[in-house]
Amino acid sequence: MEKYNCTVCGNIYDPESGDPDTGVEPGTPFKDVVLDLGCPVCGSPKEDYEPYTD
Repeated sequence: MEKYNCTVCGNIYDPESGDPDTGVEPGTPFKDVVLDLGCPVCGSPKEDYEPYTD
């Protein structure tokens, strides 16, 4: 599964890890993540995320 990063603060969402702090279970694809409040680090909307490349 593809990782995504916030273009504002650089926070990386890794679907293999999920985001336990916001209740997102490991294995959840980015398209299924509900970021009601935006990025958990800076608050930017989900639209500010893009596919992450190493």
